[in-house]
Amino acid sequence: MTVNPLVPLIAHGEANRATLATLALEQSRVIPADRLAFLHLAQRASPDAPESAAFFSLLAEGEALAAERLGGFAAACGVSEGRAAAYEPLPGCQAYPAYVAWLALNAAPAEAVLALTVNFSTWGGYCATIAEGLRRHYGFTDEACAFFDFFAEPSPELDRKAAEALRAGRDAGQLDEERAHRYGQLLQSYEEMFWSTLHGSAS
Repeated sequence: MTVNPLVPLIAHGEANRATLATLALEQSRVIPADRLAFLHLAQRASPDAPESAAFFSLLAEGEALAAERLGGFAAACGVSEGRAAAYEPLPGCQAYPAYVAWLALNAAPAEAVLALTVNFSTWGGYCATIAEGLRRHYGFTDEACAFFDFFAEPSPELDRKAAEALRAGRDAGQLDEERAHRYGQLLQSYEEMFWSTLHGSAS
C-alpha cells in the first residue's frame, strides 16, 4: 500500500493550516454521503440479511455523530459557513465516497461489510495520529479534535455486528470473500487517493 503522504506531516506539525481547512471541507462532503450510502445498504439488507442491516444502521448512526463533531474542527481551521457553502470538492478526495455509494447499489450486503471493515483500522489509525498532532503542534482543543477522536476510538459493538453479519452471510451463501476483498482493496486505494489529493492540493 502507498505510504500516506499527509498524515505524517500533520503528526510533525509540518502541514499548513490551509491544508487542514481543505481536509475539513472535504470531510463535510464525505460524511453525509457515506451516511446515505449506509442507510441505503441497511434498507437493502433488511429483508434477507438483518445482521448486515444492523451493522450498516450502526455505521449510519456513527456518521451522524461524526458530522456533529466535524464543526469544531472546521471552526478551528477558520472555515466559515460561507466558505463551506461555496467550496468546490476535489475529485480525488470524493472518489472514496463515490465508491462507497457504488457498493451501496451493487455489492451484496455481507460483501460490503467485509470490504468496509478492511479499511477501518487504517482510517482509525490515521485519525488517532491526526488528533495527537493537532493537539501537540497546532494547539487544537478537545472540541476541535473530537471528530478524529471519535473515529480513533475502538468500537467493540461495531466489531461484534460485523462478525455477526459476516457469519450470517457465509451461512447463507451470500458472501464471496474473494470479491469482497477486491472491493476492500479498491476502497483502500481510494482512501490513499484522498490523502494524496489533499497533499497535492497544498503544493
